Amino acid sequence: MWGVTGGMAVGLMQVGYALLAAAYGGYVALLLGRGGLGRPVQALALVHPSAAVATTAWGLLALVGLHGGLPWVWQSAVMLDEIRYAAWIVFMLLLTTPTDSATVSAWRRGLRFVLPVALVVVGIGAGLIAAAAASPAGPAIRVLLACQLAWAVLGLVLVEQLFRNQSDSSRWAAKPLCLGLGAMFGYDVYLFSQALMFGAFDVDALGARPFVHAAAVPLLATALRRQSKEPGRLRVSKSAAFYSASLVLVGAYLLLVAAAGYYVRYFGGSWGGALQVALLTVALLLLSALLLSGAQRARLRVFLGKHFFRYRYDYRVEWLRFTAMLSSRATPQEVGGLVVRGLADMAESPAGALWFKVSADEGYTQAAAWNLARSTQAEPLDSVLCRFMREREWIVDLRSVRTGRSGRDEAQSVPPWLGQLPSAWLVIPLLAGPEMLGFVVLAEPRAPMELNWEVRDLLKTAARQAAAFLAQIHAAEALVEARKFEAFNRMSAFVVHDLKNIVTQLSLMLKNAERHRDNPEFQQDMLVTVGSSLERMKQMMVQLREGGRPSGATLGVELAPIVQRLQAGAAQRGRSLDIDIRDRVATRGQEQRLERVIGHVVQNALDATSESGNVWLRLSQDAGQALLVVGDSGVGMSDEFVRTQLYRPFVTTKASGMGIGSYESLQYLRELGGNIAVDSEVGRGTLVTLSMPLFHSQDDSVMREPHPE
Repeated sequence: MWGVTGGMAVGLMQVGYALLAAAYGGYVALLLGRGGLGRPVQALALVHPSAAVATTAWGLLALVGLHGGLPWVWQSAVMLDEIRYAAWIVFMLLLTTPTDSATVSAWRRGLRFVLPVALVVVGIGAGLIAAAAASPAGPAIRVLLACQLAWAVLGLVLVEQLFRNQSDSSRWAAKPLCLGLGAMFGYDVYLFSQALMFGAFDVDALGARPFVHAAAVPLLATALRRQSKEPGRLRVSKSAAFYSASLVLVGAYLLLVAAAGYYVRYFGGSWGGALQVALLTVALLLLSALLLSGAQRARLRVFLGKHFFRYRYDYRVEWLRFTAMLSSRATPQEVGGLVVRGLADMAESPAGALWFKVSADEGYTQAAAWNLARSTQAEPLDSVLCRFMREREWIVDLRSVRTGRSGRDEAQSVPPWLGQLPSAWLVIPLLAGPEMLGFVVLAEPRAPMELNWEVRDLLKTAARQAAAFLAQIHAAEALVEARKFEAFNRMSAFVVHDLKNIVTQLSLMLKNAERHRDNPEFQQDMLVTVGSSLERMKQMMVQLREGGRPSGATLGVELAPIVQRLQAGAAQRGRSLDIDIRDRVATRGQEQRLERVIGHVVQNALDATSESGNVWLRLSQDAGQALLVVGDSGVGMSDEFVRTQLYRPFVTTKASGMGIGSYESLQYLRELGGNIAVDSEVGRGTLVTLSMPLFHSQDDSVMREPHPE
């Protein structure tokens, strides 16, 4: 049996089985000495030593059978091989028992052991038939080989699940156990699959088998030494169960195809080989179609969630996936599509669409769709459906409405267009507090799914999170838009303020034109004033059109000519401005804006001072700063007004003022690196000091030439 003939290296196998029996015998002693693998549950404490004892007995029987040449002893060792495989598989199944297995019914827990029991019965039965048969290569042998291969494949699946689902803290301790058992199962997969394919064992591989199994003992002992309790018990996730079930189904399918191919080849006559190839090709195509079918995957997930788990969903996985999906996009359109996709995946739905509230005046219109036709239908904000979902936080089941199983209020709330929407199934409201931002319509699921409390609660909670994401994104967009309008309004206020000054200047010129129309000097001055006003208005138009500050380079600007022009302008209005230019200094900036800032301060001083009062201006430099001081003997300001209101936009004490000049002046000087200081007292006047950084040109003698006394 197993191809053992006189030509085989029996001596090598004897050494191997002797080594195997000794190694596992020592492992049994180690287990009994430590009380099993730590302090496991009672069933695990019994199965683990039993698997080691069965392996030791298997080695001893094989050694006796080879040494004494007794066929029945060797055949008994083959039967014992089935039993010790079953013990190791049960040990792995107990290790992979979910931590919440107490909540699972007994018959569901028992389903895990159906396959091992069936393999033991079939394997031992085939072994007994093969032992009684005259031919060592009959069908019973092939069945026995197939059972051995199934044991090895099942063992590899369980090892993979045990290792992949270990926590980081327990993976270090479980690694040697997984390596040792994985080596045993993996080697047997190669050995028995090769024997099934070619109808005979690889003699060298069969002879090395006991050595491979014996080599796993040091790894098992290392795992026993690394931890004082059994490896971290596996909490089987939904995805792990799904992929494991898929792997088992694929394996069973392939075994069925192999059996059919074997039958066709040996009983198909001259066409047997061609029919076998055709059968294999068709079977692989069918398998690919099943694996790629979303409906089949959905049915498998629903079946596993219904029959093997207390709860349908793995909430941690669902929540992390949904949150990551929503966070991967930024625009409302992209997030809307992801909301539909995420909710559809939770309900196994293949399509859906989002109806969203665009504004407070319009209804809900379709904003995003996934695998669903675009719709122009809109739902009013205060419709019966919207009030029903908003007040009751209810998910409308259109399937129940169509079949008459829904409540009267739910059935009456569904509008005709929604009830006639092809394949529509659920209507999920997106609630952000008391407000409903929109709703999602999902299509019928791929697999029949019961809309129970668990599905409703998950969809409600996910919909609320999605609504919060959408509300946050729309609020951010509204804030950006508001800031743009704010910037435009602020810029417009600056422009209107400048325009007011131009209007004042032109009005004064027009007032004086009646008396001086025939004066050539006045006419020349009027043309210059009109040209200057026109140029300033052009710049304001550019400023409004481009949405920014007036264009122009920031250069060195001499302040003395600006001061002199302001003195002349005041004289034209019949006012006196005393100037004292102690230093001819320059600063960096735009000349027109600097003149507007200084002119604003001078104009405020003139407005606050009677015609009999004094207004003066002093230009000097100190400590690397250009200092321009404007003083008056006017009404003055209180300390509180200077501290809290002077530089606030749109706050003014003038009847015709706009309250923007002081704010703009301070902002511009700070952009240049300067500042404004105000010293004022009610009834005694005001002193305003403008400090600006000095600008030194290459011709320092010109720019810093002192004014002659």
